[in-house]
Amino acid sequence: MRVELWGTRGSLASPGADTLRFGGNTSCVSVVGSEDTIIVLDSGTGIRKLGSNLPDSIKRVYILLTHLHMDHVQGLPFFAPLRRQGVEVHIWGPASTTLDLRSRLLRYLSPPLFPISVREILSDLHFHELPAGTIEIREFKVTAQLIIHPNPTVGYRLEENGTSVTYLPDHEPALGVKSFPLGEEWTSGYDLAEGSDLLIHDSQYTVSEYEQRVGFGHSCLVHALRFARLTDVKQFVPFHHDPAHTDDMLDKMIADTLAQERPSFEVRPGKEGEILDIGN
Repeated sequence: MRVELWGTRGSLASPGADTLRFGGNTSCVSVVGSEDTIIVLDSGTGIRKLGSNLPDSIKRVYILLTHLHMDHVQGLPFFAPLRRQGVEVHIWGPASTTLDLRSRLLRYLSPPLFPISVREILSDLHFHELPAGTIEIREFKVTAQLIIHPNPTVGYRLEENGTSVTYLPDHEPALGVKSFPLGEEWTSGYDLAEGSDLLIHDSQYTVSEYEQRVGFGHSCLVHALRFARLTDVKQFVPFHHDPAHTDDMLDKMIADTLAQERPSFEVRPGKEGEILDIGN
């Protein structure tokens, strides 16, 4: 699998001279399988650049949304394949007890929030409610599971030929726990991440920031590293960086935390434009 990071920022896009290295676009990751199937994880502002880099020969794209907060869907109408006739775009997302996925997304993809209606999209667009459990998307086995984050939110595990990638961009497994972690049976997202070759995980806060934001649905980097250790992953990517954290702040935060926690697995800070070849 080839994994590429197109947007690594959380909550709000934050372009500028002090965010160039880690990037200012919000959550979007592409995963390409051995048969060239492309799965897009979330459609934050990073999806615009992804779409403009896809060849015109692409005829089918699968988008997996973790949830519908604005920083994860804001880039969707700027995704170039949506404006191409003959392209199938399949959008998967968590189910709700109120409205279906199409109806919830159309609240954004229509006036007055957006000037163009979904009726004007040229591609062949399909919406799918995610079941709890596993689905197959061509060469991929995709497992979805509800995780701790406000409003219906899922995490994903993608598997192909014995290789696995877990994506948990907005996740607070330490919520309600005095000392994290307590154990695997009490930890949100454990089954998804266990033994993954690559874990992409929410690492938005410092410890002191997290203490002021318990219940917001995000993790501090220390908790994310301990989650990665508990789930015995091979490689960890800190993700969903706070919009107020500059490149220099992130460098220091990551270096200090690694010195404290001393992980035995590889840690690759989530930077926009990074490409990771997993299992090749």
